[in-house]
This record gives sequence, structure tokens and C-alpha cells, in this order.
Amino acid sequence: MTERGLASRREADAWIEAGWVRVDGVPAVLGQRARPDARIEVDPRARQEQAGRVTILLHKPLGYVSGQAEDGHEPAVSLVTPGRRWKDDHAPQRFHAGQLRGLAPAGRLDIDSTGLLVLTQDGRIAKLLIGQESKIEKEYLVRVQPAAAGAVAPDAIDRLRHGLWLDGRPLRPARVSWANEDQLRVVLREGRKRQIRRMCELVGLKVVALKRVRIGRVVLGALPPGQWRFLGSHERFD
Repeated sequence: MTERGLASRREADAWIEAGWVRVDGVPAVLGQRARPDARIEVDPRARQEQAGRVTILLHKPLGYVSGQAEDGHEPAVSLVTPGRRWKDDHAPQRFHAGQLRGLAPAGRLDIDSTGLLVLTQDGRIAKLLIGQESKIEKEYLVRVQPAAAGAVAPDAIDRLRHGLWLDGRPLRPARVSWANEDQLRVVLREGRKRQIRRMCELVGLKVVALKRVRIGRVVLGALPPGQWRFLGSHERFD
């Protein structure tokens, strides 16, 4: 089911347990293997449940962690309250506490970074954004300064674009350019831990500030720091 894009692994398990999945007309069981040409049918009730799941776009400020609370710092999801919903969010959904159940970050921003963070109940969106085969772009504005006295090496930007290794593995090619005299625009198709900061260290640059401004086709836009909005029905990451 996951290979066919019908559901995430967690959703598929839940739907099978609920009796909402049939393989060649026979109710499916957990752990069952289906032939590549098997007919897989999903009960409309599963689709209705899936359609009710929300995805929230948050402008994460400094000092909040993306996931579980740690070292005394609050998780970003704690900012998802009625009072912090952006006044210019015109999505028809009304906020209720049930939308917080299972709401998890699809990708991370470290505590010292700001910008667009996606929180979702939808396993399909999580897989699209952070699955092993994900090719969704993430765009960042990165303010930098030389890590040591002296000029930055002339090939620093070229090296950031291609050729660096982290954790014993090569990085995918990136798009990197100067946005202004001290700020880089970086577009990645992967998301290793503190990747941009570590990339910059390798070429003699220190990151002073980092802000994510786009994920796929969805932009941060004018969403204020510490506020959130629903992903619109017309918006797609891919």
C-alpha cells in the first residue's frame, strides 16, 4: 500500500486492523504480502478519516525545538493554540483540540533556526517530505561570516554546491548563491542533522542566522514568527 501511494505504513496498519482493506476481494490481515498485480480496495471510510487530518504551517521562532521537549525547551507544537492562529489564515477549518492528536513535525529545524516548520497528522505528507526517497526542495536564507580572520576561500560556494561529505557519505548537489554580501540562499533536497551549519564549517564559514523560507511549492511568506496557519486545500508541496 505504501509503495502504491495509498497510505503511510502507520495508516495502512490502522486501516487493515479496522477491516477497511481488501486484497482481491478478501479482507486483508496485518503482515500479509500481496502480489504486484493484486487488486487492493480501500473502504471510503478510510478516505474520509484521512481527509479530516490537518497539516499546519508554523513560523518557528528561536528557542523552540521541533520535536519533543528537551533540556527545558518547549516543543514547537506548543505554539499551536487558537490565539496564535494567523489572522490572515482564510482556511475554512475551525481549530479544535483533536487536531493536536498525532500532530508531528515533518522535518526539523534546530533550536537556533527559524522559519517554516510543517506539522501534520497525515502520514502521506510526512512521507513526501521526509521519506528516504523524498526529493522535495527546502530553501533557506543563511547569514554567514568568516569562521576565522581573512577572506573566504574563492571556491567556497562551489564546494557548498557539490563535493562535500558528511558522516562518511557524500551530500546531494545543492543550489547555493549569494543573496547579498553576507547572506546565502541555499536549496537542499535532503536534511541531515544541522546540515547547513556543518557544510558551512567545512568551507570556513560560520552560520550566524538560518531561516527556512520554502518547502517544495509552499512558502513561509508573511506568516509572522510564533504564529501558524492551516495548509490550504489548494496548496501542494510537490
